Amino acid sequence: MTVYLPTLKQLQYLVALHDHGHFGRAAESCFITQSTLSASLRELEALLGSTLVERTRRVIRFTPLGLRIVDKARRVLREGEELADMARAEREPLTGELRMGVIPTIAPFLLPSLLPKLRAEWPTLKLYLREETSQAACDALQRGQLDCVLLAMPFACGDVDTAELFDDRLLVAFPPGEEPADPQVRPEDIATGRLLLLEDGHCLKDHALSACNRPELRASAMMMGTSLHTLVQMVDNGLGLTMVPQMAVDGGLLAGTDIAVRALDADYPSRRIALIWRKGSPRSEEFQLLGQALSRHHQTLEPARAA
Repeated sequence: MTVYLPTLKQLQYLVALHDHGHFGRAAESCFITQSTLSASLRELEALLGSTLVERTRRVIRFTPLGLRIVDKARRVLREGEELADMARAEREPLTGELRMGVIPTIAPFLLPSLLPKLRAEWPTLKLYLREETSQAACDALQRGQLDCVLLAMPFACGDVDTAELFDDRLLVAFPPGEEPADPQVRPEDIATGRLLLLEDGHCLKDHALSACNRPELRASAMMMGTSLHTLVQMVDNGLGLTMVPQMAVDGGLLAGTDIAVRALDADYPSRRIALIWRKGSPRSEEFQLLGQALSRHHQTLEPARAA
């Protein structure tokens, strides 16, 4: 008995339509015409004997079966990519394309110094970066849209492997004139109702609250900042205080402000920067190699920071 299976191209087109929600944009992302994409999806529906997409003049709606097949198609496409990755990694590691997610509290402060070093070490590596919040990056990793993610731990990111790189100390940033005389600040000295934090989805919010280990701060904290730069402007205008990573301060986050920072005197005053990837990835050895390089190059930056 002959069994006709969906092709990878058909699955790719189906996923593209789900991601873009529009036939024209989906076709453009696949570098084909809209009629080619539409015809291919109709062939897929005929092959499966079921409607996957309900089409009207204004709305594209996936059927329940269509949604389940999209999820399965993502896994199939990811495994298809991994077949090619296995062969390429066997020939030469860290060459070709690599899609890396980076969280906003790391990307602008660490990458400008590290990327030139990575390019010099692996000139044939095409590193595509995607800046997203921790949760969005983890979701993209599990969907196969990213190969690895550079983020701060601890953060629950599903079934992943981890290469821990280095610790990044958290500092307390005070409005002008409000900084204490002591070079260190204890968590109990932080006034309730004065702590400004990032919105949900940013792991730095949880790291700051965990470092303080004061449940009442979670209830009273003003979680309204969309970025570290926004929080800094609010602090500089006397609206409260916040937590900033050492790498951000070293990267010039406070330039042009009168903000003063103090070290946090706590049991766990740091976040751990790590590179993560899907468990069982055929590129695990490459990611370990990349993690070692990131850690090594970061160490070369520290003397300059201290100076």
